[in-house]
Amino acid sequence: MWVVRLSDKQLEVLKALLRSEDHLGPALSRALESLELARWDDLPDAQLPWGDVTQRAGEQGISEADVVWDLCGLRDRHKARSEPAKKKPRKAPRAAKS
Repeated sequence: MWVVRLSDKQLEVLKALLRSEDHLGPALSRALESLELARWDDLPDAQLPWGDVTQRAGEQGISEADVVWDLCGLRDRHKARSEPAKKKPRKAPRAAKS
């Protein structure tokens, strides 16, 4: 995934360019729809409690990035994903009937 910040003029030019195509196809149609919905200035800036993050990092002896990772709840999911799945024991094959 790519993230791009465009000025209003750049956004309008990009939308006009897509609209000028004879055939958009599904991917470009969705791209145009996304551009129609995209308004970065409507989104609030993300805020983290950096004082709390720094304090937790110091207490735990880890980096601030690790604290943010923990706060996002991604560490447990990542750990679960990286551990090999336990295989269920296979049943013995049934004997063929004669």
